[in-house]
Amino acid sequence: MYCAIEPIDPVRHGDDLYASLCIGSDRRNWTYLPYGPFHDRNGFDDWLSRTCLGDDPLFHAIVDKAEGRAVGVASYLRINLDAGVVEVGHINFARFLQGTRAGTESMYLLMSRVFDELGFRRYEWKCDALNEKSCRAAERLGFKPEGVFRQATIYKGRNRDTAWYSVTDADWPQLKSAFLAWLEPSNFDHRGNQHSDLREVRSRQGAFAD
Repeated sequence: MYCAIEPIDPVRHGDDLYASLCIGSDRRNWTYLPYGPFHDRNGFDDWLSRTCLGDDPLFHAIVDKAEGRAVGVASYLRINLDAGVVEVGHINFARFLQGTRAGTESMYLLMSRVFDELGFRRYEWKCDALNEKSCRAAERLGFKPEGVFRQATIYKGRNRDTAWYSVTDADWPQLKSAFLAWLEPSNFDHRGNQHSDLREVRSRQGAFAD
């Protein structure tokens, strides 16, 4: 309804993504990513070609239908076909995508493909434990916290304690129902403000609450 998820294409999406993630950003959105921020187009294009065109991580552009342009990225990574496990990561939203219906729908569409189309068993979200915004987002979207792995990695010259979250195929049916109810146009006023937040909808529908 509000966004499309497309395999990333530097030719098709490069201009939009550079404008929305670099020029139109205060650069804080790169703080918890292992790369960036990029201060010129050459650096950004080099990152696109080196990082975003492989099979794992498998990057996608998030295209806002109202804007008609790419305004964010997200990827599948650590794809384990045998175990039916995949992680979502490398999420980077333009400022005007954050907290919107399109932003939430993009996460729903990626999750739906994992369970409904690909038949995976487990969908993971991992982030720096210091990244409170990402932790809150995971829990809002219905991921269950599973603990913190201390000093799990190093990036940008510092230790990272990694917070783990997951959704399983057993969780998905009720969570899917809550997403669809929240995304209904009737849940928003004429300015796009929500009547009920996603946690409230999950609670009403019996999808596991926080």
